[in-house]
Amino acid sequence: MFDNLLKPEHLIIILVIALLIFGPSKLPGLGKGLGEAFRGFKEGLKGSGSPDNADAPKQDTVAKSENVTPQVK
Repeated sequence: MFDNLLKPEHLIIILVIALLIFGPSKLPGLGKGLGEAFRGFKEGLKGSGSPDNADAPKQDTVAKSENVTPQVK
């Protein structure tokens, strides 16, 4: 059923439809957002394997925020 789903002709049709819907000015921004989303997803998958590493940055930010002294003007 899904053997011939992503042929080059299908991808071209999808790109043309996206160009018609979003316009040429918004497509680069959409591509950038999609790339950042995939990158974040991959980083999330790598980070989920070791929960000890995920807690370390949170502790650093807590320690940094405690050392900051407020400035009164």
